[in-house]
Amino acid sequence: MRTKIIPGLLLCAAVTLAAIGLEKTEAWLFGRAWLESLVLAILLGTTIRTVGRLGPRWDAGIHFSAKTLLELAVLLLGASVSAGAILANGWLLLVGIAAVVVLAILCSYAIGRLSGLPSKLAILIACGNSICGNSAIAAVAPVIDADGQDVAASISFTAVLGVIVVLTLPLMMPLLSLSAMQYGVFAGLTVYAVPQVLAATSAVSLTSAHIGTLVKLVRVLMLGPVVLLLSLFGPRAERQRPALSHLLPWFIVGFLGLMALRTADLIPQLLLAPAHVTSNALTVMSMAALGLGVDARSVLRAGGRVTMVVVLSLAVLSAISLGLIHLLHIA
Repeated sequence: MRTKIIPGLLLCAAVTLAAIGLEKTEAWLFGRAWLESLVLAILLGTTIRTVGRLGPRWDAGIHFSAKTLLELAVLLLGASVSAGAILANGWLLLVGIAAVVVLAILCSYAIGRLSGLPSKLAILIACGNSICGNSAIAAVAPVIDADGQDVAASISFTAVLGVIVVLTLPLMMPLLSLSAMQYGVFAGLTVYAVPQVLAATSAVSLTSAHIGTLVKLVRVLMLGPVVLLLSLFGPRAERQRPALSHLLPWFIVGFLGLMALRTADLIPQLLLAPAHVTSNALTVMSMAALGLGVDARSVLRAGGRVTMVVVLSLAVLSAISLGLIHLLHIA
């Protein structure tokens, strides 16, 4: 059985290397990567599946990469998250950020369902917009047994919008009359990925970059509790009593455990960088697998509604974030 995964596994690895190479080429040519390797892996995988019409011999390795490798990537992500610096900045802000995430998820899910999206796709988009974009979608997908096409669609549109947000968000600072501190909080609450937060805030001020990263880390911390709640109450393919491994997925336990170790400073510094790099590589590889399992025509058919839901959800998140800034009188 183990040998059956080799062809698909090697194909996923090849797509991953190609995506990483394209990202580095973008950075070399344009000074920044407009599309991350994670998005490129999905696009390349989808193209290969659609054009190449892969046979069943590839399926076992593709499925292994899309599920098991993804779970390992989420587990290792815990080593990159520390709660210590966040707790030192005041409980009121922490509670406010958590409330924004929860409210944004509920509003985004409602928008998705009212727009006619399936429940699981609406959940993926809601978590992606409200927590940490692609990483949240990737973490939530195996817990709710999401379809590969839904995962690819939500990640593709969320990722593209994330690039647009990074490019346009600095323009909002003068339009909304935001201070450097306010802009940092706003960016941390609305931008999807930590590197994107840095890109959107570093050019503004060091204060914006620091507070933006801090707020973003709080949003990342919400990933564990949200995924745990979804494992308890989220939609499932089967309605019988779920196994304990479904109620408390092993990779979420590992994520929370590594986060606790990182917070207690019990993980050696020399292991942090390798864990981060490995987590990113496994995530990209799992996204390559998701792309390899998706027919592009199915994604395109869902494109219009998905795009509308993502945009509306981001608009609601922005409004809620501004409300928190004014409610807490952040100057």
